Amino acid sequence: MKKLLLLVIILIFTVITVSAQKKKDVLYLKNGSIIYGKLMEANDNQYTIKTPDGSIFIFSSTEVVKFVNETPQYDGRKKRGAGFAMEGGFLVGAQSSQYKAPFSFNIIGNMTLNTRNIFGIGSGVEYLGQPFTPLFLEYKYLFSDKKTTPFIFFRGGRLFHLREESKTDYYTYPQYNYTKSYSGGGTFTLGTGISWAKEYGETYLSFAYRNAHTSYSQNNNNQVRETFRFDYNRLEIKFGFRF
Repeated sequence: MKKLLLLVIILIFTVITVSAQKKKDVLYLKNGSIIYGKLMEANDNQYTIKTPDGSIFIFSSTEVVKFVNETPQYDGRKKRGAGFAMEGGFLVGAQSSQYKAPFSFNIIGNMTLNTRNIFGIGSGVEYLGQPFTPLFLEYKYLFSDKKTTPFIFFRGGRLFHLREESKTDYYTYPQYNYTKSYSGGGTFTLGTGISWAKEYGETYLSFAYRNAHTSYSQNNNNQVRETFRFDYNRLEIKFGFRF
């Protein structure tokens, strides 16, 4: 668990570092237009710049007022197109399980339609006593296209166990053989949150009801296979970045 938790912390720190606002090349044109992107070429005759959507524009020197390198201003939320998100957090709350606050880290590929509708598919790693990887579909709805807006979302999918078998403590459970076979189950999430848009994407904080199922089976001393099931009903709190 310590190794997985360290991995999650490193990944979150990496996302925070990458998500810091970066300066971009900017061309100010005589017609009043401002072009942000990456300057590909500049000489006495022309400027070639590549915009964030991959388009390449060429302007003659007579069209350009000046070239600078600065942080672009926020110009609205993403209207459509593909992207991805990275998020991490915990499942907290009173529960009979011995695992008080299982953690969760997800990477989500998504598609934005008409600014407010976001569809995604995600996976990652979660520690619910044992390491599992989820596979889920997501739908998120933004209540407005403003810079700061609340949203609602839901997810549905399944958990898959990441290890083979686990040894049983014979002295604690002498009535069972020495190995457990773990298995994941269905998972469902329904929640809300708030999103803060920036030039490079957005950050968000979410709160959700999370339901998840896991189980393990093992043979007892009579060689009868027994299965033990665990149900998690938790408050899921996560912080994420979407690009």
